[in-house]
Amino acid sequence: MRGSYVIFSLILLVAGFLFSYSYQLTRESNRNQEITTEQWDKEYEIRSQLISKEEINRDLQKELFKKQEEVKEIEESLKDQKQVYYNLVEDVEKYRMYVGDIAVQGKGIQVTLEDSSYVPEGENVNNYIVHESHLFSVINELYISGADAISINGQRLSSHSYIYCNGPVVTVDGNQFPAPFVISAIGDPNVLLPALNITGGIVDQLSYDNVVVTLEKLENIKMEPLLQEKKASS
Repeated sequence: MRGSYVIFSLILLVAGFLFSYSYQLTRESNRNQEITTEQWDKEYEIRSQLISKEEINRDLQKELFKKQEEVKEIEESLKDQKQVYYNLVEDVEKYRMYVGDIAVQGKGIQVTLEDSSYVPEGENVNNYIVHESHLFSVINELYISGADAISINGQRLSSHSYIYCNGPVVTVDGNQFPAPFVISAIGDPNVLLPALNITGGIVDQLSYDNVVVTLEKLENIKMEPLLQEKKASS
C-alpha cells in the first residue's frame, strides 16, 4: 500500500511538472506572438511612412525636372536675346563707321588712279584723264566687296558724300583734289583685291579708259571721324 502511494505521488509530481511546463510554454508563445505583432505593426507604420516619403520625393523630383526645363528655356531665350543685342550693337558700330562717326583703322588696300602719261596726237585729252565716273566705279565695287570705310586723298567718305569732276581736278565734299587720286579702303585685302582684279572687272575697264591703276595692300590704314560741320555741309 505504501508503494502504491509513492508511485501515485510520483505520477502527480510528473503531471504537475508537465502541466507547469506546458503553461509556461504557452505563456512564452503568447508573449512572442504579442511581440511579433507589435513589431509587425511598427514595421508596417515605418514602411507606410517610407512609401509616403518616396511618393513625396517622386513628386519633388518631377517638380525639379519641370523647373530645370523652365530654367533651360529661359537660358535659351536669354542666349537668343544676347545674340540679338550683340548683332544690334555690331550693326550700330558698322553704321557709325559707315557714316563716319567713329575713327577706324585696320588692314586694307590702296587704289591709285592716274591720268595717262601719253595722249596720242589729235586725240581728246578728256579721254585720257580720270573722271568721277572712274572713282565711283572703284568706290562702289569696294563697298560691295565689304569695305568698312573709304577715303579719297585722305578725305573720308560718308553716306552723304558727293564727288564731281571739275576740269583737271575732282571735288570731294567741297574739297578739290588733282590727280593722282588715292583711294584707301579698310577691309579684308584678300577679298577687296580679287574683286577689283576679276577678269572684265573694274581694273580692266579703267585700263580700257586709259586710266593708270595701281593696287597695293596695306597693313594699317587709319581714318579719323568726320567733323559734324563737314557732315552737315555735305
